[in-house]
Amino acid sequence: MKLFALDMDGTTLSSTNEISPENIQAIQKARELGHKVMMLSGRAPESIQEVLNRYSLDLPMGGSNGTAVFADGKLLELTSLAASQNSIIAQTAELEAVPYKIYTNKGIYFQREWPERLQRTLDSEAVPEEYFGDENFGKMTAIPDAAGGLQAFDSIQSLQEDEELSIQKFFLLTLDPVQKERLLTALKNIDGVYVTSSSSFNIEVMNINGNKGNGLKVMAEYLNIPLEDTVAIGDQFNDLPMFEAAGFAVAMGNAVEEIRQQSDYVTATNDENGVALAIEYVLNKLTVPEGMA
Repeated sequence: MKLFALDMDGTTLSSTNEISPENIQAIQKARELGHKVMMLSGRAPESIQEVLNRYSLDLPMGGSNGTAVFADGKLLELTSLAASQNSIIAQTAELEAVPYKIYTNKGIYFQREWPERLQRTLDSEAVPEEYFGDENFGKMTAIPDAAGGLQAFDSIQSLQEDEELSIQKFFLLTLDPVQKERLLTALKNIDGVYVTSSSSFNIEVMNINGNKGNGLKVMAEYLNIPLEDTVAIGDQFNDLPMFEAAGFAVAMGNAVEEIRQQSDYVTATNDENGVALAIEYVLNKLTVPEGMA
């Protein structure tokens, strides 16, 4: 039995934010053959579930980069940042006045000045031209609003007054590459955090144990599947921990170079049913005797 861990954006989802019929068929085929398939994404669990519901897919998941792991209607693990870390991360974001969001066990919160901060950056001409054509640009720069289930906040202190609220991830929108480098340097100096990106123009910050590799390990243990029998499929830097943890790593054809270098196999792009082809490749390897593939 294999456990397939699928990234969403840039992997399972096409550039038009859809799951192709071919990908759905491959997922269903793997499950019919007795294998397990999970979604492992930087998205919040609610966002992952919304996509799965749209395609009538009932799959276990790891949200917010594997910090919130769910299966069979149960929360298996929640890896949160400490209050002291939250304060330093927020202070760092505020010093640079970047738009940012906070992923919590009670939903997603966005810094109230997101629209104004975003507009200032766009007006500054610091944004590289190629960013505007990136398939993630529209999704990541969209103005958050309550209609989408997001809530505005003014300060990290106001959020932390709620003792039942825990923070799993910070998402910083970094459209200015020079500013992004400054932020990366500052954030990586904070003790006990894991810093990564899921595009050229964002930064994501979690607890040092909050990553897709840990999310994969939690799910594999729950399903009683050895890590050597896990397959990770992804395209971005935040997929590296699950590539390192998995028994077999598949990079998308549209993956960043670092991901391709860490993979065991490179499939087609997310617009060419790369996930379906990768699943078929692994399933075929299971049915063809060693040395005859």
